[in-house]
Amino acid sequence: MDQAQVWRPEDTEPPVPETPGSEIFRPDILDAIEKKIEEMSKELNDLSLDIHAHPELKYEEARTHDVLTSFMSKKGFTVEKHYLLPTAWLATYKHGQGGRTIGVNSEMDALPGVGHACGHNLIAIAGVAVACAMRTVLERFDISATIQLLGTPAEEGGGGKVKLLDRGAYKDMAACLMCHPAPGPKGSVSLSGSLAIQQLTVEYFGHTAHAALSPWEGINALDAAVLAYNNISALRQQLKPTARVHGIFEGKDWAVNVIPDYAKYLCYIRAPNAAELKEVVDRILPCFPAAAQATGCEHKINMAESLTDIHQNKALGEEVARIVKSRYGGIDYVWGIAHASTDFGNITYALPSLHPGFAIPTVPNGGNHTRDFAAAAATPIAHQACLDVSKALAATGIRVLIDDAFYAEVKKTFEEKQRL
Repeated sequence: MDQAQVWRPEDTEPPVPETPGSEIFRPDILDAIEKKIEEMSKELNDLSLDIHAHPELKYEEARTHDVLTSFMSKKGFTVEKHYLLPTAWLATYKHGQGGRTIGVNSEMDALPGVGHACGHNLIAIAGVAVACAMRTVLERFDISATIQLLGTPAEEGGGGKVKLLDRGAYKDMAACLMCHPAPGPKGSVSLSGSLAIQQLTVEYFGHTAHAALSPWEGINALDAAVLAYNNISALRQQLKPTARVHGIFEGKDWAVNVIPDYAKYLCYIRAPNAAELKEVVDRILPCFPAAAQATGCEHKINMAESLTDIHQNKALGEEVARIVKSRYGGIDYVWGIAHASTDFGNITYALPSLHPGFAIPTVPNGGNHTRDFAAAAATPIAHQACLDVSKALAATGIRVLIDDAFYAEVKKTFEEKQRL
């Protein structure tokens, strides 16, 4: 997840659009959820800080996998380790006979160099809190249903959820819920969407030579990568303001006095939705072979699977909004992860889903993917914000399970969005 819009301390009041109705569905259930999550607060915080102190990169979350699966096993869930992917896992709790299945996601991976600078330690415990609170409700109120908490690796550039989706991990879920921290006004929960993204790498292949003695004998792969970068920069004026294109170079065995024979350009292309993303990608792609032709290099383009924008389910979002505004804070559609991207977008295209952001305080210019945000993700106030949004998500999940009219509306709004 990459965050472009950063909250400033002077931005104290989030916009609060009107939300239909203000009544809480089954306040007795929400009370039980609140009690359970607050009872678990210390152990959830300990779990969060443990994950935060041991960051692991995409598809390398072995320790985090073990810590979370051990925790869920002790909470009475049936746990499948290494579920469909080496570091993914599934924790299931079933009560009674029949009923719907509600899905929840816990993310786990960190970022190179800056650790949990996207707050996935908080996302991990949010999933745990939601699942455990819903289990308490199923038992106390004797509700027949199933809870599936899915540990999802490699959100940061690995598309872990897309792979899990393709392998059937979400097939039984009536709906899926998760959340994500971001800078924003204190006490706010965001129902913004996100950007669609195409990740790609371009490899350039040249020929080495002595950079001073006989540079004319070389074919400079780094020059090709730099030209591709500049080609895109020249194109920016003709791209819509809503597009985002950014990238970095990587090399192999580079030395100042050797003409580089290999360079890799890692590039991310973003747009508001999948259709606009294709238009931007089509404009960007010619920049890469043009650079190869200009320098005499060979090139190879490797395109990852596209990630879609988030389709926030309207009915699920309105339920979360009612709960948050009644007890925890405000709702906005501006902050959150509106200008970021996530592999959960593909999940929202496949089944009714919700991915609210929740605000945690940070310093100016200390948004997601900074060391300052990593520090913010370990603070007590961030922990409480995580617990509050978890309560709203758990109550919303229970309503999916027991309120047939509400679930029909959830399905209806999902189907309507799919037709757009």
